[in-house]
Amino acid sequence: MRLSPRLIFLPLVLLLFLPSCRSRSVALLGTLPAGAGSAPAAATAPPALPVATLVTTVAAATAVPAPTSTPTAVPTLLPTLTAAAPPALTPTPDPYAPYTIDALAARAYGGGELQIVEQIGSTERFARYLITYPSDGLTIYGFMNVPHEGSKFPVALVLHGYVDPDQYQTLAYTTRYADALADAGYFVIHPNLRGFPPAGEGDDAYRTGLAADVLNLIAVIRAQSQDPLGPLRRADADAVHLWGHSMGGGVTLRVATILGDVPYLRAAVLYGAMSGDERLNYERILEWSGGQSGSFELATPPEALQAISPIEHLERLRAPLSIHHGDADETVPPQWSADLCARLEALGHPVECFTYHAAPHTFYGDWEELFNERVIAFFDRN
Repeated sequence: MRLSPRLIFLPLVLLLFLPSCRSRSVALLGTLPAGAGSAPAAATAPPALPVATLVTTVAAATAVPAPTSTPTAVPTLLPTLTAAAPPALTPTPDPYAPYTIDALAARAYGGGELQIVEQIGSTERFARYLITYPSDGLTIYGFMNVPHEGSKFPVALVLHGYVDPDQYQTLAYTTRYADALADAGYFVIHPNLRGFPPAGEGDDAYRTGLAADVLNLIAVIRAQSQDPLGPLRRADADAVHLWGHSMGGGVTLRVATILGDVPYLRAAVLYGAMSGDERLNYERILEWSGGQSGSFELATPPEALQAISPIEHLERLRAPLSIHHGDADETVPPQWSADLCARLEALGHPVECFTYHAAPHTFYGDWEELFNERVIAFFDRN
């Protein structure tokens, strides 16, 4: 039997065409990302054509080498990721750091000048002036008692206790104590601390703002007393004495602790004073205010409160202290003064302690007269 030329030619064409199709299919599919356009896994492949048998038969007659396809690299559609360095972390500021004894001792004070607004009174021994001075951007008011004759008067700063700001007046209840010191020959300045009209409001957490008002005043006195024509020219800035009642007593202890061993702070008087332990103070303040004040301070971590409380830094003190408290005080516990006396005595610090039998928070009559005598004698010795 003789095969027709057409039958021989057709398998030969298929042999040449099919490898090329496979190569093109591979190349086309290679341009897609992996898995793109692929059939679902469950799909069944179509039945194979009997090409192999046909090719074998023809190959026996004429061997034609199959072309070799070059595989095409599969491109990626995803960008190359480069690991970036994590951003630098900014440390969270310590909200308690500015109020610590160390921080308050390290910062600068002063700047500006004390100015006389007007004369507001006079006695046989001294003249009284309304004054202002700057403190941390605030204008602090107060009054100043200046003896009529002489110069180089020792300075006494009289710090008032808490009075409802709506009722506070420049000539507060502590005016009589300032007058007694002026009569005894002291150059007396009585500041109305921040928050007490007409002084402005300012940061006063842990009452450190009140302490800053006193420290700024001392710095102004020391600078301005050198002015031969200024209002402080007759003040002896090397002989500063602190006097504080109740809240002012707590401020006095803080200021004396911050100043430490400076020689110009000669002595300090604490009268019915608040505690040097800020937790005790703010537990009482929270109670007094009906929960309106003291929450921030009482939330302070113990280690931070220790850094803030003067009671934990008594070793810094240099100036002698005179402590006075009535045993009938129902506002500030007498035990707070007794505890401070015991701590100072244990440290060997110069201190004198007086308890006034049946006396209330603020003295009057014989208690007040005896108190003034003791204070003036103490200041005179120092």
